[in-house]
Amino acid sequence: MKPAPFHYAAPDSVPAALDLLADEDARPLAGGQSLIPMLNFRLAQPTLLVDLNPLGELAGLEVAPDGALRIGAMTRQARLLGSEAVARGWPLLRQAVSHVGHAAIRSRGTVGGSVAHADPAAELPVALTALDARFRVRSAARERGLAAAEFFRGALTTALGTGELLVGIEVPRAPAGVRMAFVEHARTHGDFALAGVAAVCAPGGHAAIALLGAGPVPVRAAAAERALAGGARAAEVAALAAAGVEDDYRRALIAALTQRAVERVVA
Repeated sequence: MKPAPFHYAAPDSVPAALDLLADEDARPLAGGQSLIPMLNFRLAQPTLLVDLNPLGELAGLEVAPDGALRIGAMTRQARLLGSEAVARGWPLLRQAVSHVGHAAIRSRGTVGGSVAHADPAAELPVALTALDARFRVRSAARERGLAAAEFFRGALTTALGTGELLVGIEVPRAPAGVRMAFVEHARTHGDFALAGVAAVCAPGGHAAIALLGAGPVPVRAAAAERALAGGARAAEVAALAAAGVEDDYRRALIAALTQRAVERVVA
């Protein structure tokens, strides 16, 4: 199929883009790896497509003076994968993005595009949730920062309102001695994951476990996190992480993946 007719605009500044996005029938175009197929199948039929690719100010990757990682929404996924700073300080992101599609997809797809699309099977939203990332959202009238629990509302649904744009992501500095692991299961490499786990553990009782495939949004497994922080065995942590999953197959899969991830971070 071909897309329904639409108008196209390529603004030269973020304020100009925000003015265009104030139209409730407008959609932003980032890497297009998800939006273009949706247009072709007419699952999305905007009257105006606002191309963000000319906005170089939204494409950046830097470690801030306070040690946080700042990721511009238009930063390509391949840049995240190739960054030595990310590999040293936030290896979970590098592990997660290596599972995203294939090289051609990662070279075009953006970090912000993946987050804003909010696919329940996407790797980056789960990894960023485990890392306590905050999402910078901007409109013509204001700018706000949202935690993952506030930003992700449901499958393909976020807190972004009409006229709002995800402009950046901030990932806090990782604690000293932290270990991270991302594991997932897909039928074939690059396919949509059936389940996945992002695990973070550091001395001093810091632990985070975020689940992919346990619900319509990334799920923090609070009971499993407490068990991991308290030194519980990997199998016990895994059982707690999977306890709330209703489907038998997916529950067993998440338990197995959680145990594998926990074993890596406590090894």
